[in-house]
Amino acid sequence: MDPSSDHTGDPADDPVGGPADAPTGAPVGGPANDPTNAPISAPSNAPISPLEQALHAARALVLADLAAGEVAASDVVSMVEDSVVQRRWWVGQWPEGAEFVAGLVAQDVQDALLESYGRWPLCPVCGSGDPHALDVEPELGPDPHWVCHKAGMKIAAVGSLRTAAGGTGSP
Repeated sequence: MDPSSDHTGDPADDPVGGPADAPTGAPVGGPANDPTNAPISAPSNAPISPLEQALHAARALVLADLAAGEVAASDVVSMVEDSVVQRRWWVGQWPEGAEFVAGLVAQDVQDALLESYGRWPLCPVCGSGDPHALDVEPELGPDPHWVCHKAGMKIAAVGSLRTAAGGTGSP
């Protein structure tokens, strides 16, 4: 190091973009690297697109069913979010399929839970035999319902499992 230089080797004394140049309280690297300094945007008055509305509705319906079964732990909610992200792409490619998204998200979460935890949702009406999961019908269509194939009946609309907890369903 040149003894005539003002540079002492301390990064705080670095004359180009070092911590000495950062505003007081800013993290090293400057305010641009601090996520807390991101601009806060005002709420948009733009309407939410029909595709986003369908995705939000699907998320809410599946979360309601998970809560009804008391399985809405954070890792399970993450499964819902993962499905919504994947279905956002899918519905972006096929906008006419927006009305099918709730059933697809329910099926995605059901599949993910089967791999991690076991069958969900369990049938609330069949009291005898092995516990079994409900299925979503139609597999690809509007107005998805949870169905018990063993009893041959609709149990509840996706999003309404709480009302089926008493064992009521319709053939």
